[in-house]
Amino acid sequence: MSNIDKRNRLSEEVFTYKTTKDNKVFIYWMGKQVTILTGKASDKFLRAIDGKDHKEAQLVMAKITGNFKHGNEKDNK
Repeated sequence: MSNIDKRNRLSEEVFTYKTTKDNKVFIYWMGKQVTILTGKASDKFLRAIDGKDHKEAQLVMAKITGNFKHGNEKDNK
């Protein structure tokens, strides 16, 4: 995993998720919602992170969210 996370960002809690009663999964990056998983995708995600440690769960969320940052996002400072 050290080859995947060269900047050691996944040891921080950059990704979080929340599950609703109807089994929707909201995935957040730095507190901002980046994707919503429903149906089979949410079931697959929940199975994928079940029993994983923190860093492995971060990697699963990073892979599921895909390439959502392109460098042109505005920084609201």
